[in-house]
Amino acid sequence: MGYDTQYDVIVCGGGTSGVAAAIASARNGAKTLLIEKTGILGGQMSLSGPPGFAYARLFNPQGKRDIGGLVEETYQRLLKSGHALPEWRSKIREKAGYTFSYVDPEWWVYLIFEMMEEEGVDLLLDTLVVGVTKEENTVNGIIVENANGRNEMKAKRVIDCTGEGYVAIQAGCETACVSRDIIQPHTLAFTVDGVDWDKLLTYIRTNPDQFSFKQLIFPYEGANTREEVEDMYRKCYDIKELGEIMGFYELRDMALKNGDWHPYSGAGFFLTPREGGHIQAHFQHSSQVDHALPTDAWDLTRCNIECRKQNMIAWRFFKNYVPGFEHAYITKTCTELRLREGPRIVGEYILTRDDVEACRQFEDTIGKTSFKAGGYHVAAMDTLAVCVDGKTDMAFPKDGGSYDIPYRCLIPKTIDNLLAAGKSVSTDRPAYLRYLHQTMVTGQAAGTAAALSVKKGVTPRELQKDIKELQDNLVAQGAILFETR
Repeated sequence: MGYDTQYDVIVCGGGTSGVAAAIASARNGAKTLLIEKTGILGGQMSLSGPPGFAYARLFNPQGKRDIGGLVEETYQRLLKSGHALPEWRSKIREKAGYTFSYVDPEWWVYLIFEMMEEEGVDLLLDTLVVGVTKEENTVNGIIVENANGRNEMKAKRVIDCTGEGYVAIQAGCETACVSRDIIQPHTLAFTVDGVDWDKLLTYIRTNPDQFSFKQLIFPYEGANTREEVEDMYRKCYDIKELGEIMGFYELRDMALKNGDWHPYSGAGFFLTPREGGHIQAHFQHSSQVDHALPTDAWDLTRCNIECRKQNMIAWRFFKNYVPGFEHAYITKTCTELRLREGPRIVGEYILTRDDVEACRQFEDTIGKTSFKAGGYHVAAMDTLAVCVDGKTDMAFPKDGGSYDIPYRCLIPKTIDNLLAAGKSVSTDRPAYLRYLHQTMVTGQAAGTAAALSVKKGVTPRELQKDIKELQDNLVAQGAILFETR
């Protein structure tokens, strides 16, 4: 059996940015290959979590939608097929930093594989990209290793969607990354079923001060007050209204005193939807390991070992201290670490904290976003493993508005025919775009740009000269670029 080794566009990495890039590239007529190191697509939606959470940030705190495109398209398809819940738009959430639009993560993965087949994307799974081929500063292919051995594949355009900029680094791109001492902690999530939600909600309603109001507050004038949020907890009879539950302060402090809780993070979990409106608890912040670089395999190994130990500590705490968890059980532990921070390319433009806070618009915008940018929200998660200063390492858009992501952030400064999407796009640390909806926005833009540049016979860098064609194409795909709605 023969295999293709030449493509218009090769996308490296099958996470949320990679699947968006591959679909967009193929839709625009490019012969497209998507390569993934594991046997499953979806990244944070399937392997590392929190699954189903990409759809939590479609609106800015002013109540205007600023995320569309493939994020909205996949949500609507799952909603129609019964594998997503309608958007929850309570009054308290309209002022919040984000709202919730649940999807079932398992069915999201099935949908993505279906869309790959619909669009004619070739897949190469269980394959690691170990190098690139190039002439001077122009990338013209990649080197892979898999069950077939070590092989070279040619491409007119390569898109790095690895999340950690692995391909960009191999290509010789300049990158920026914080040191091991202050890098955000990586986590290993697990999911739980069998929770008695009525019993837990009774505890929440009678102890509203025990939960993190900061999770719902966006720091701009007119945002929720502590009293408003606590009143929401007092009146909550439907677990789906919460989306996430963070706090349990008195119980956690009691467990700390008894030696039954680890001093690495706050106590809480997200809600994960399942078929038929069923809800599970997904623990994303129960474990975390500091001082680990995603470019060091020894560090990643240490993280995997230590996070599992911390998961067991967290699980015993919930089983023994938290009402409603007495008969709950673990159904799944994620197979990959959620790598919160890693290398970012130095691109044609570096998105900055000032850009985010000013809700800056750019002539070469390829999408909008509004959720806080940058690092780990230390205050909100109440972590004791302090790696990020919330005052200096995070950026919040003014007045709860939206800001633009410029196309130039996807283009490495000195390397041609390579695009980046996802977490490794060009930003400073406070403007770091690591959230799932942001990675899909940049992925869709990168895939579209790669295909258009091939069609026009120009480099992705040269495509900037006719940015309107790229923008028109993205708008036709449902992306929101110029006006929130």
